[in-house]
Amino acid sequence: MAEKTNVLLATMEDHIFEEISASLSRNHNVLWVKEGVEVLKAIVKTAPVLTILDLQIGNMGGMATSLDLRLEQRAGRIPPQKILILLDREADEFLGKRSEADCWVVKPIDPLSLSQKINDLVNS
Repeated sequence: MAEKTNVLLATMEDHIFEEISASLSRNHNVLWVKEGVEVLKAIVKTAPVLTILDLQIGNMGGMATSLDLRLEQRAGRIPPQKILILLDREADEFLGKRSEADCWVVKPIDPLSLSQKINDLVNS
């Protein structure tokens, strides 16, 4: 059996952590931070294959966190990152595009489609 890989989730919401953990626990260890400012440090420490950012996270929202990760990546301070953003509504898709994320999902989360999207992203 293949070793589980790390996926980093940044959200303040317990239910989102629970939903994503349940959806991904078969193939991934879901690591959880509750604030955007914690994401970079967690990436350096845990080397996740994917970072999932809730649009609404403490201190630094998902969009700002995604842009920060892209800046760090371009500066060569972190390796290339796969980023997925959890959007609050369909109308927020323009934020997903502007955030330089690889993809996004509109809440509420459909576990099956999320799992498939993550598998496609991680294996691309």
